[in-house]
Amino acid sequence: MKNTRISNFGFQILAVVLALVVTSLILIAAGANPLDAYKNIYAGSFGSFEKLSDVLVAWIPLLITVAGLLVTFSAGLWNIGVEGQIIMGGIATTWIVRLLQDTTTPPALTIALAILAGMIGGALWAALAGALKTFGGVNEIFGGLGLNFVATAATIWLIFGPWKRPGVASIAGTEAFNESVWLPTMGDTRLSLWALGLAIVSIMIVYFLLQGTYIGLRLKAVGKNPKAAYLLGVPTWQYSMMAFMLCGAFAGLAGAMQVMAVYHRLIGSISSGYGFLGLLVAMLVNYQVIWSVPVALFFAALNIGGIQLPIILKLDSSITGILQGTLVLFVLMMEGVRQRFMKRAGEKQ
Repeated sequence: MKNTRISNFGFQILAVVLALVVTSLILIAAGANPLDAYKNIYAGSFGSFEKLSDVLVAWIPLLITVAGLLVTFSAGLWNIGVEGQIIMGGIATTWIVRLLQDTTTPPALTIALAILAGMIGGALWAALAGALKTFGGVNEIFGGLGLNFVATAATIWLIFGPWKRPGVASIAGTEAFNESVWLPTMGDTRLSLWALGLAIVSIMIVYFLLQGTYIGLRLKAVGKNPKAAYLLGVPTWQYSMMAFMLCGAFAGLAGAMQVMAVYHRLIGSISSGYGFLGLLVAMLVNYQVIWSVPVALFFAALNIGGIQLPIILKLDSSITGILQGTLVLFVLMMEGVRQRFMKRAGEKQ
């Protein structure tokens, strides 16, 4: 067991080193010093409290999204439609706020109902992807991608149509909410401790669901072998639908946090790509819920720190996306190599 753990750790370290080497070669080809680039990414992420707070602001929706994706991954489902589920969560949240903010409804109740609406909106959009797979035979990857486009189109239509700002319509978004229904933030930062708390609670719920409950065990059984699970009496399609809806609820919560704590309105890119980034994190942690916390923080730091590259080194900030992608690629490759290595070692014994 000890040798296996050492071997696993060694392959993971090798994957990180290879990702850094590839990214460094790309930086050199672009005429930049890799060490300067990495130093600026670090300074842009952790160089001050304000920058750290920006990292945490990005970490919150990312971690919530990853929490949901780990549920569908455990059930053997590729919920590519998570991006659209974040968007629909943001739309549902905005709808409730616009409906209640100018009424006598207490602001705290408006906030709670708006967040709940976001979760329901995300869950229902995910249920549609699940229904397409379960009853229509549409692969969840293709169904999810199609629904992502529909959700994006719905956002643009609302911003330029029914919810446009008085006298002007702009991709910058709808009219800002009343300050009374904003989630409270720390000082002059965009960091909300309420949103941070919800992110931590979300990952804790998923951890206990997958590690210590009967439902989690059944979800994993469906993910490992749905036919065997069905023969053993597990209602497979029901659990698949439940996994979709749980993931959608978390994604909708992430969208609600974007609307209520960050932008205080619905904008054209309300998901900020956290759905696709969450997929990378979920693949990287390999179903290990606890590891999603630091890995999501690392990815959020890369996103925020990468903003420094075009400012200081005149590089495109997409270099951080290259580092993220190559990291996931090499970790998956090394996992395949490790499994073959362990299999051959077992055959020799």
